[in-house]
Amino acid sequence: MDVQFLGGAGEVGRSAILVNDRLLLDYGVKTATPMQYPVGDVEPEAVVVSHGHLDHAGAVPTLLSGNSRPEVHWTPPTAALTRILARDTLKLHGGTMGCPFTETHVARLGEVEQRHGYRESFEAAGHEITFYNAGHIPGSAHVLVDDGETRLLYTADFHTDDTRLLSGSTARPPADVVLCESTYANVDHEPRAAVEERFAETTRTTLWEGGTVVVPAFAIGRTQELLMVCAAHDLDCYVDGMGVEVLAMLRQYPDFLRDSDALDRAARHARKVTGRDGQRKRIADQNTVIVTTSGMLSGGPAMTYIPEIRTDPTNRISLTGYQVEGTPGRELLETGRCELNGGVRPVAARTELFDFSAHADDAGLRSFLASYDDARVLVNHGDDCEGFAAELREDGVDASAPEVGDERVVE
Repeated sequence: MDVQFLGGAGEVGRSAILVNDRLLLDYGVKTATPMQYPVGDVEPEAVVVSHGHLDHAGAVPTLLSGNSRPEVHWTPPTAALTRILARDTLKLHGGTMGCPFTETHVARLGEVEQRHGYRESFEAAGHEITFYNAGHIPGSAHVLVDDGETRLLYTADFHTDDTRLLSGSTARPPADVVLCESTYANVDHEPRAAVEERFAETTRTTLWEGGTVVVPAFAIGRTQELLMVCAAHDLDCYVDGMGVEVLAMLRQYPDFLRDSDALDRAARHARKVTGRDGQRKRIADQNTVIVTTSGMLSGGPAMTYIPEIRTDPTNRISLTGYQVEGTPGRELLETGRCELNGGVRPVAARTELFDFSAHADDAGLRSFLASYDDARVLVNHGDDCEGFAAELREDGVDASAPEVGDERVVE
């Protein structure tokens, strides 16, 4: 089996792996400035998309430009999420060099897509493909690729622990080669129950003191998880931003959730924000919780709420996910200041990071790979892929870390 790395190797972002010059696994973007796309020109017969995040699915519509019409294979939630992300990209960057696709290309997805459930094998570009629940976001999948000689397991992003929204990954299909993510290699997550209890306790304390709690959260997965946490702890809350649209969509796919009834209760518990007639500024003055995008304070309704609450130390900003270097969220954590309304301003509101990660940590990665002692491991999707591969080699694993542009023959 020939494997070419067009992105996502030795980096986080623009995941794209070409198998046997015919089959493409993911086709994402790296949300830098300017936007970065996978390298090289590619015209696959089919593309298999692991899940609906920008770094794995954000460039898929570009494959449908010109006369190219590759098949697109994914789970139903991934199909819906990719469309939501594509429309948002067009809204922000349509008609610029930062967006090399149009509404026409997005519409073409309906002509070529095929949707599949977990453990349902199908054929794509001469390969047998099977999806397995990856536990990362709704619809996320490990992808098993069999070309008749070699079985490649592409883990994509995955989580081994249960959350309120999803069950953790448990499938370990036999494979000769494992292409494994390493986002949180050498990091140990705090137990989820402890994170949740600490979040609930600090939120209750802030509300009791008369403050407002703004909870920046990623639209896909994280917003819905936080709404379920708020409902479980009876915390009054609003929900705003793209997460509202994603919430409505995910409720249509109960089979891809751990507890769809609990998500329904959380949806009823939260009050949805329309943003009309100065609504957000009025809500910011209330003694309440606001779950809103964006998760790294790089845009969205959060940029209305934060300026309104920033000067009062009674208020709280509860960040709920990793803050990439260079983002306003990272700057706020490290300096107590961040870019707001065109200037860098001090923030007196208390700020804390709660690790609601949807990725496997070091222990999770190693427990997953323990099922593949005899397999060859290719490490990707991380800030220190080579470092993690070296540690695996010390433990006797046949591991290496390709770079973008590398080509490997595996068997």
